[in-house]
Amino acid sequence: MPDIIQKILDKDPGQREFHQAVHEVLESVKPVLVRSPEYQQTAILERITEPERVIMFRVPWMDDQGQVHVNRGFRVEMNSAIGPYKGGLRFHPSVNLGIIKFLAFEQVFKNSLTTLAMGGGKGGSDFNPKGKSDNEVMRFCQSFMSELFRHIGPDTDIPAGDIGVGAREIGFLFGMYKKLKNEFTGVLTGKSLNWGGSLIRPEATGYGNVYFAAEMLATRNETFEGKTCLVSGAGNVAQFTAEKVIELGGKVLTLSDSSGYVLDEQGIDKDKLDFVKKLKNIRRGRISEYIEEYPQAVYTEVDSVLDHNPLWDHKADCALPSATENEINEKDARNLVKNGITLVSEGANMPSTPEAVSVFLEHKLLYGPGKAANAGGVAVSGLEMAQNSMRLSWPMEEVDDRLKIIMKSIHKTCLDAAADYNLPGNYVAGANIAGFVKVVNAMLDQGLV
Repeated sequence: MPDIIQKILDKDPGQREFHQAVHEVLESVKPVLVRSPEYQQTAILERITEPERVIMFRVPWMDDQGQVHVNRGFRVEMNSAIGPYKGGLRFHPSVNLGIIKFLAFEQVFKNSLTTLAMGGGKGGSDFNPKGKSDNEVMRFCQSFMSELFRHIGPDTDIPAGDIGVGAREIGFLFGMYKKLKNEFTGVLTGKSLNWGGSLIRPEATGYGNVYFAAEMLATRNETFEGKTCLVSGAGNVAQFTAEKVIELGGKVLTLSDSSGYVLDEQGIDKDKLDFVKKLKNIRRGRISEYIEEYPQAVYTEVDSVLDHNPLWDHKADCALPSATENEINEKDARNLVKNGITLVSEGANMPSTPEAVSVFLEHKLLYGPGKAANAGGVAVSGLEMAQNSMRLSWPMEEVDDRLKIIMKSIHKTCLDAAADYNLPGNYVAGANIAGFVKVVNAMLDQGLV
């Protein structure tokens, strides 16, 4: 095992997030390798950590002043053993090959847990849509798709949205794909409802995370009723996480963006959340504007000198990180424990550092790792694919019911896998083992490819 990790470090220097994701999975599946030595004999670890295909390309585009810019585009098609590649596109200045590989690797196991036939992939660009006009975003998306279209398709690779890629960007990307291919197919998910999208898709990651968290609480005969919750982020995942917590009787205290966070000890209720949705989705403003509307709240600006995030240093019952990777470090985790947090459920991808995860496990918190807890988004993307294939649109209640069933199934699968390897209640081990076993068994069935 150390040899494999060292090989990856040597082959892919500088890809910190990818190394972190691989290390976590390989540590978790050690008991599987002991029980099933054939996995080592067939070099399954070397194969599952190497992408099937990596696509990198330049994306030239012109701004409204006629100035030409060049960004870099990526698509990592990680594993197709159980279905076509499936995973989002991220447009953010931090995007690089290591981050996309980490996201694609995580996606393989997340998709495996959903019970749907989807492989894992991820893509994106270091383009920043913030501050760009709709026409600039459209020109960028059209340039991006003019290369990506050759590598994707409804039975090959089906991208979706992620950070920086919402309904506007999906629309522009889909329009260009349709023009280039001269066909209307379900090649992207997260589409608008009147041209192939699915009800509940925008809500799915946030709703699914809360459904998973509710299943964890139920193991201790608890519910969200009366629980206070810290939520990070103010985008799609955070908004619908907050919405579902409020619906289930909980109180949301915080929301954040890259500039800082707001703490509203009276609770961010439905009306306040509606204000945040308009602020972020329509006006594309900053979360600091929340206190102009609700002056009883407190806004704290990001301080890059601090060794912790003060958002995680408030009294509460639950923490639902819904912003980005590695947003909770060891000090944050200890602050959460100190302040009475009993549940952490990840709406974002890998938002907790390995040291933070160790703290959660040491203190026996209910801890739902992202690959299990936030799988609701890709699960409903899979349901959108099914609806597109049948040329049907299911009602909201049906999609929501299917989402609840899938999240309940993921929760049970994680618990069962953990118990099977004598690690009861360890959702990290359970998610990694269950996802891993399903994928590698499919790889072995299909031969050396």
